[in-house]
Amino acid sequence: MSDASGGNGQGDGGRMSFWLRAMPVVFVLIWSTGFIVAKFGLPYAPPLTFLVIRYVLSILCFLVWIQLSSAPWPTCRRQWGHLAVTGLFMHAGYLGGVWVAVKAGMGSGLVALIVGLQPVLTAVWISQWAGLKISRLQWLGLTLGLAGLLLVVWRKLGVGTEVSGFTLAAAVFALLSITAGTLYQKNFVKSNDVRTANVIQLLAALLLTLPLTLLETEAIKWNAEFIGAMAWSVLVLTLGGSSLLYLLLQRGAAMAVTSLLYLVPPTTALMAWALFGEGITAATIVGTVLTALGVSLVVSASSSAPVSKVS
Repeated sequence: MSDASGGNGQGDGGRMSFWLRAMPVVFVLIWSTGFIVAKFGLPYAPPLTFLVIRYVLSILCFLVWIQLSSAPWPTCRRQWGHLAVTGLFMHAGYLGGVWVAVKAGMGSGLVALIVGLQPVLTAVWISQWAGLKISRLQWLGLTLGLAGLLLVVWRKLGVGTEVSGFTLAAAVFALLSITAGTLYQKNFVKSNDVRTANVIQLLAALLLTLPLTLLETEAIKWNAEFIGAMAWSVLVLTLGGSSLLYLLLQRGAAMAVTSLLYLVPPTTALMAWALFGEGITAATIVGTVLTALGVSLVVSASSSAPVSKVS
């Protein structure tokens, strides 16, 4: 992967070291705003149409950046294919599921909590794929994580339209998509330039999502809120957040990266409380803590457990 910066000396080295340490924190803050932006933008546009416009504008921005920086494209056709698959999972599947769920009435904090179970699925998937036994500590973590999720969701079942079969299905689809995309990218995508890699991923997502917009009948309301949400989605979430996720996956283990998502649900819940007045009850706090504790147990046990093949 080509570097976007140059320079020599201890000053440059110190700045680079600081940036590498700050990347996870910046990623969590940016990623958490994705659920908030959905809440801002979706009252004025159907979800898939919004995403199609976002993909197109993001591709155009990346192409300008690529042209100005002469960023290299992948030279292997197989890598183009692998990047396209990750785009289908991590953009079309994940974003599509989240935005459809929010549009259908699910709160941004609850969507973030459900998708925040990704580390649990990642830990189990990696353990099973590697032929490792799931320890008692990991099962305890899985149980705590599920208990935390149910604690938050249970009080909302049958109350309004926030939690329904449709909204839960959309949120779980997003969860499965980003989990599969993360694991697929870590296992099959080699080191490529983040700018050209993003274009390939976004093109694949655009080709899949565009035909689905024919099912949407709602018209776009062009106002300041919609334009602001779109600008944030393109410039901050896609160019910033998606690029950071790609870089973090290239530089670290999948489990280490997905563990950052523990922090997304409480961060999103705090943002949603401040901006939309979404309630933070005792059940929400306890459920979030249980989920974070559960997934942390799963990941810590996965990283520290000795290699033990299933016989």
